[in-house]
Amino acid sequence: MTISKDIQQRLKDIDPAPFRIVDGTVAFSALNGEPKATPAAYVLVEEEISGDNLRITGKVFQRTESDFAVIIITRNVSDNTASATSDDIEILKEKVRRAIIGYVPSSSISGEPLIHVSGNLLKAKSGSVWQREVFGAADYQEEQ
Repeated sequence: MTISKDIQQRLKDIDPAPFRIVDGTVAFSALNGEPKATPAAYVLVEEEISGDNLRITGKVFQRTESDFAVIIITRNVSDNTASATSDDIEILKEKVRRAIIGYVPSSSISGEPLIHVSGNLLKAKSGSVWQREVFGAADYQEEQ
């Protein structure tokens, strides 16, 4: 399993389940507009940065820091002011953060917990809100 898949499973395991869809990069890239069901969460590897080789001699050993974006999409047109959608996204952000911050993915080599990096509004229009939450993971790469 990968850290991305571990995060997806972690989101699926939230009880009660807040998301009708939890998926990854391929499903997110296939979206042509809004998802078929909301709320939805998509986990994407956003960026990976590796440090210098930590060994002076021998095989290469590097620390790699990865940013994983969780794109939360919700829709609520139950009122004319969009305050219902605003409330919904705040609740979903909190559920995602509580599930992910401090979580140690089973596929992590380093055993370091995930941290929250940032969150930002991607889009808000016609009762739909898209929110991006970024979490950081650290792992190690080693020459085989």
